[in-house]
Amino acid sequence: MAKSKKEKTQKSEVSLTKKVWNMANVLSSAGVGFTDYITQLTYILFLKMDNEREEIIGIPSTLPEGCRWNDLIKDKNGKEIIGEDLINKYEKILDTLKNKDGLVGAIFTKATNKISQASKLETLIDMVGAENWYLTEGDLKGAIYEEILERNGSDSKSGAGQYFTPRSLIQAMVDVVDPQVTETVADPACGTGGFLLAAFEHMKKQTNDQKKLTDLKTNKLSGADITPLVVTLASMNLYLHDIGSETTPIKCMDSLEKQPEHLVDVILANPPFGERPEGASDISAMRDDLIVATKNNQLNFLQHMMKMLKPKGRAGIVVPDNVLFEDGAGEKIRKELLANYNLHTILRLPSGIFYANGVKANVLFFENGSPTKEVWFYDYRIGIHHTLKRNKMTRENLQDFVDCYCSGHMQDRKETWSEEENPNGRWRKFKVEDILARDKTSLDIKWIKDDEEILPLDELLKGIDQSQAEISKATSILKDLLKDVKDDIAEDAE
Repeated sequence: MAKSKKEKTQKSEVSLTKKVWNMANVLSSAGVGFTDYITQLTYILFLKMDNEREEIIGIPSTLPEGCRWNDLIKDKNGKEIIGEDLINKYEKILDTLKNKDGLVGAIFTKATNKISQASKLETLIDMVGAENWYLTEGDLKGAIYEEILERNGSDSKSGAGQYFTPRSLIQAMVDVVDPQVTETVADPACGTGGFLLAAFEHMKKQTNDQKKLTDLKTNKLSGADITPLVVTLASMNLYLHDIGSETTPIKCMDSLEKQPEHLVDVILANPPFGERPEGASDISAMRDDLIVATKNNQLNFLQHMMKMLKPKGRAGIVVPDNVLFEDGAGEKIRKELLANYNLHTILRLPSGIFYANGVKANVLFFENGSPTKEVWFYDYRIGIHHTLKRNKMTRENLQDFVDCYCSGHMQDRKETWSEEENPNGRWRKFKVEDILARDKTSLDIKWIKDDEEILPLDELLKGIDQSQAEISKATSILKDLLKDVKDDIAEDAE
């Protein structure tokens, strides 16, 4: 039986992903870390696809003379470039392209060569050169790249997990916020572009109008990140999905340093947790539009994104637990959020879903321009246990939350919690006046009984000692029984 188009695509995706992944192992033996490998792959892959666009499709190259694929692999006489000459040529190309504007400049942001062995660089170039990437069927090239990015995120040695949000959570957030094809969507801490890409996939299904689709690809999405490596990966990720093919929606910048240049309809983001890094600019000295000055990074991003929204604009933002209860700056921001924004929904997330261990986070969903009247909480934390490998959170796990959210018809929301009939219902609403009356206007609200109560350390140690004593006693009894059995066997033998 002939294989279907879908089966062939899946097979090619698996084989190509394996090929790219095996190359990571080859370079690892030469001291090239996985993150460095991904960036070098990105540079070389872009050169190859630019060449394919020109030679196969007839689209003129976007790269300057001397910096194209054929310039990398062959000299002016058509002879193959190898050894130190290849390294020198490669580094010269990187030095030129990192100073370009637009998409090229974004992909080659602060580009440097991390492969010092000429033989390894030759092997990587040969692998990329053996495939036609730009014409790869369907979304295959994008799927392969995303798979490699996700594997990089799960590699604890690379430290790249900080840039990743679980795809299942991204998809659920996009589904309920429901960005429209005519709207602008931003992520001011975009990482490798997961939210922007998911929003694009969601929005492009809403129309067959080519003018609207072109506008979506070129004007509706915007993102920023402070890390050059991440800007490279995000720009390439979107480019491989045919977004920003001439320019790029991604900028390398510290989003917090200045007021938003443009207001947007939708924000989807998972900003970095923790405090402002050492050496970072003092936000309070550069901006007078923020509600309160603080060194807390996520509180700064939350304020910034509140300011980014158009009237009636809406947001879905991942924040750590302390945003819900921290006093001082945290309380002031929560009061502003409740007074001038409609913080209508909070999704409480379990630990075990992020690459960073022990992270407890939530998603705040709010709209600009009207005060909060009630906050709906969905507790997907208490009694929920996920891990990154054995019990990974899936989109299906969040379907009940999506159903309860009632995107587009919030007036139909109904609590699943009931004090008498279902006290452990996960979907419950609280009036804003009750929240404002809480200590520090805390949004850290729990109501579900946790059967797996965590005991204090002294009680835990006491329990361990008691268990050890019981085991010792049981072992002693068992030894006595075995001795009696042996004695009986010996007597019978006599």
